[in-house]
Amino acid sequence: MSFASKYYAHHATFDPSHQTLTDTLMNTRSGLTKIALVTGASSGIGQATAELLAKSGYTVYGTSRRGSDAAERSFAMLPLDVTKDESVDATVQALMQAEGRIDLLVNNAGFGVAAAGAEESSIGQAQAIFDTNFFGIVRMTRAIVPHMRRQGVGRIINIGSVLGFLPMPYMALYSATKHAVAGYSESLDHELRTLGIRVSVVEPAYINTPFDANLMRPDAPLDVYRDIRSAVEKRVKEVLVGADGPHVVADIVLKAAIAVHPKIHYAPGLARRMRLLRRFAPASVLDAGVRKDLRLTASPRRPLPR
Repeated sequence: MSFASKYYAHHATFDPSHQTLTDTLMNTRSGLTKIALVTGASSGIGQATAELLAKSGYTVYGTSRRGSDAAERSFAMLPLDVTKDESVDATVQALMQAEGRIDLLVNNAGFGVAAAGAEESSIGQAQAIFDTNFFGIVRMTRAIVPHMRRQGVGRIINIGSVLGFLPMPYMALYSATKHAVAGYSESLDHELRTLGIRVSVVEPAYINTPFDANLMRPDAPLDVYRDIRSAVEKRVKEVLVGADGPHVVADIVLKAAIAVHPKIHYAPGLARRMRLLRRFAPASVLDAGVRKDLRLTASPRRPLPR
C-alpha cells in the first residue's frame, strides 16, 4: 500500500476523486522559496493568510479536514485533522519529504462556540473545544519544532483572540482556550528563541468571517439561560456586521512572519485599543465596559439565608 493510501485510510472524510497528498506535494515543489504551512485554510482568516503569504513569495500549503477542493487557489491544500496525532504526523512527514524544510507554521485551525452559560456544556464538550482550539496547536507545534530546531530557524504564529486577555461572559470555554493559547505562545517563544525559532500570537477582536456560521451549540442547555443566550448572540451578530474582514489579520501575520525582531503579541485594529484598555484602565472600568457592551444587567440582590 502506498504512503498516500495508508494516510487516507485514516481519514473517512477524504474524497478519493481529489489529488492524493503525494501528487499535491510533488506538483508544488518549491525550490528555494520559504515554505509555509497554514492550518484551517479553507476559508476566513486561514484562507486570507495563505493567499497573502503566497502573493508575498512563500510556497504555501493550507490544510483542512477535507484537504483539496474544487476552488481555485494560489496555494495547495492538504488534508489534516489537528485533533488526530496520526493525521498531523503524516502530513508533516510528507511535507518534509517533499520540501525538506518548513519555515513558517500558522496555527489557525479552530472553531467558534455559540453563546451559552458555562454550565451548559458537558465535560466532553469542553474537552472537544480544547482538543481543537488549544491541543491542535500543541500537536502541530510538537510535530514541526524538531524540524525547525534542526534548521536552526523558523517562525510559529498562533491565531488567538482578544478573548485571550479579556473576559467574555457566556463564552467562558472559548475564552479559556484563547487564554491557554496566549500563555502557551508566550512561554514557548522564550523556550525556542535561543534555538533560532520565534513564536508570536495574533489576537484580533471581532472579525467578519464564515467562522461564525457554524458555531458549536451547548450540549446541555438550560432554560434559565435561554433569554440571555439569545440576547448575547444577537449583540455579537450586530457587532460582526461592521467588523473588519480577515485581511486585517492576514496583514499582521505577514508582518510577524517577516519581522527581523518579531513581537510576541500582535493585536490588530480594535484589538490594540482593547489591549491598552486592559493594561491601563482600572479593573472596575473594564468590568463595566464588558457588561455594557453585551448589555448585561445586574440581577437584583437576594438576602442571604439566616
